[in-house]
Amino acid sequence: MKKTLLFVIALLVIASMLLTACKPATTEEVAPSEEEAEVVEEVEEAEEVVEEAEEVEETEKVQIRWFVGLGTGAQPEQVPLEEAVVARFNETHDNIELVVEFVDNAQAPDQLKTQIAAGDPPDIIGPVGWSGTNEFTGLFLDLEPYMGDFDWSDFDMDSVAAYRLNGEDLLGLPFAVFPSMIFYNTALFDEAGLEYPPHEWGGNYADGEVWDIAKLEELAMYLTVDANGNDATMDEFDPENIVQFGYHTQWTDPRGQAAALFGGDNFIDADGNAVLSDTWREAFNWYYEGMHEKHFMPNATYQGSDLLAAGNPFDSGNVAMVHCHLWYTCCLGTVGENWDIAAVPSHGDGQLVSKLHADTFRVFAATEHPEEAVEVLLWLTGEGAGDLLQIYGGMPGRKSLQEEFFAGLDEQFPQGVDWQVAIDGLAYPETPNHESNLPNYAKAYDRIGAFQTLYETEAGLDINAELDKLIADLQAIFDEVK
Repeated sequence: MKKTLLFVIALLVIASMLLTACKPATTEEVAPSEEEAEVVEEVEEAEEVVEEAEEVEETEKVQIRWFVGLGTGAQPEQVPLEEAVVARFNETHDNIELVVEFVDNAQAPDQLKTQIAAGDPPDIIGPVGWSGTNEFTGLFLDLEPYMGDFDWSDFDMDSVAAYRLNGEDLLGLPFAVFPSMIFYNTALFDEAGLEYPPHEWGGNYADGEVWDIAKLEELAMYLTVDANGNDATMDEFDPENIVQFGYHTQWTDPRGQAAALFGGDNFIDADGNAVLSDTWREAFNWYYEGMHEKHFMPNATYQGSDLLAAGNPFDSGNVAMVHCHLWYTCCLGTVGENWDIAAVPSHGDGQLVSKLHADTFRVFAATEHPEEAVEVLLWLTGEGAGDLLQIYGGMPGRKSLQEEFFAGLDEQFPQGVDWQVAIDGLAYPETPNHESNLPNYAKAYDRIGAFQTLYETEAGLDINAELDKLIADLQAIFDEVK
């Protein structure tokens, strides 16, 4: 197009010169003829067209592809809302065109693997948590070199540390964060005449005793009751006819159970060998004993029963305390307004942990446009975060957005929940995270899940022998990919 325009201009200029050459020489200034004026006007218009074409070429947008579905975001009701956010981005950016691709969560991992194998990965994925990206470990960009003079003042820096790989590469920013805490049933505590668990992290229980795992167990025993009104501290207590439980760690896998109260760890050491720390061995012994010997926690049979809402124990109203994440507000209805949240008890020598779930965005290191991709990520976690968090229902990682978020929760739960417990919990994320990567991840995850089914279901196990067998099996699974 540009060459054609230049050719036309050249012809017009030549024509103009010929017309001028055919006129007799004169010393008087002669006004241009009508034909000459038309030629000059056409030349000027053609020059303007060329200049406009050059300007378009100079401002051509870089296209950044955003892959949605590896975590949340691809549900039909979410898609038009996300498309509106994308439209707002594109309307306000002259240098980037953001293109979104929605893939159903069940197909997303395989679809992403196919794109990567074809050498055509997207630039950005998300929102997605740690577990959803484990199969793609090593493929993500360190954001920090592209962030310039970034203002960190709107973030809790302890939570930012959770997004660093080996304490160094920054792979994401806090976006939708879900700290964990103790949800407790106020009506059951009132009925038992017990003070509520403390809301202050590191605080003491009402009697002045340390709020630790031992104190939680003591309360849970009193709050576990059989059909005859006997609690779990009594000799007459009937574990086959329990109607109320004192405690449950709800909706998590074995690594999540161990981390919930006993702190961050993993089934692998720095050399890639399968291991079990003394702390996590203690954790699994505590859970097993609580389910099958002391009975203050529901085993698998009770968890799936109608007594405990067929798999939603706390909302049944028949469990006094559960450990869960902030996203659990999605699933509270039957229990009504008879609940609040408290700090997680300490373990060991006073260590505190708020097991963290967090969804964020990541940039593939293979992107051809890292600066623009990071610019998009910073917008999604910054200016665009307010709208996106309404779509995904997550607590904002940015402190400036949290007041509005919790005001919305107060409208939903008017009893006056102490949301400060959740905010303060962000200072105690477990390290490493319970969703951290493992070699041969999918197979290792399945083996860990089989262990959970076993120890939650069967009484009379030698739990330590089963733990040793688990580690041996994990070692064999890890070795398959060495």
